[in-house]
Amino acid sequence: MHHRLIDFLFPKQCAACRTPGSGLCERCAPSAAALVERRLPTLDVVALGEYSGAYRSAVYALKDGRRDVAEALGSRLASMVRADDILVPVPTTASRKRMRGFDGVDLMSCVAGIDAGAVTLAVLKCVGKETQRGRSRVERLAAHGRFLCPSDLVDGCTVTLVDDVCTTGATLEDCAAVLRAAGARVTKAFVVAIANGKA
Repeated sequence: MHHRLIDFLFPKQCAACRTPGSGLCERCAPSAAALVERRLPTLDVVALGEYSGAYRSAVYALKDGRRDVAEALGSRLASMVRADDILVPVPTTASRKRMRGFDGVDLMSCVAGIDAGAVTLAVLKCVGKETQRGRSRVERLAAHGRFLCPSDLVDGCTVTLVDDVCTTGATLEDCAAVLRAAGARVTKAFVVAIANGKA
């Protein structure tokens, strides 16, 4: 009921062009467009597109708490997900989750998992108080120890990380290291967009 009221008061509209109907429309970001890939030191990252244009607008809208955008992006990500995948979303800080009312990446990952018939396990916890948004490249690469995996659910499992954007890859690598320490195998990540790595 609560979500229906939100949809009534704030109808779904494209994050890029504001056309009603969806958090991200086909005209701004065609779902048939080629995926973008990047190799990190220990992970293969696959993205819906580059961190520019419609996908940049969508990531900003997601970070600003747009539930309709999270759902639209999750549906897009589902095309990359297999039914036997175990998705692990990269968590946001507790303060940002309280401010937005939900965790956008977690919702996005859940929608992708449901659409693809896969499992989502929100086993990572964010223990750092600062996010990567607004940090320099050097600061991003130096940021470690921001996550914990206080669960044995992933022990012996092969999991795939899910996040909104990959810039330097520091966040994804940090999360992967924590999951491996908990007994998981992590070789890939799905994200909405890949930035050029210079930010």
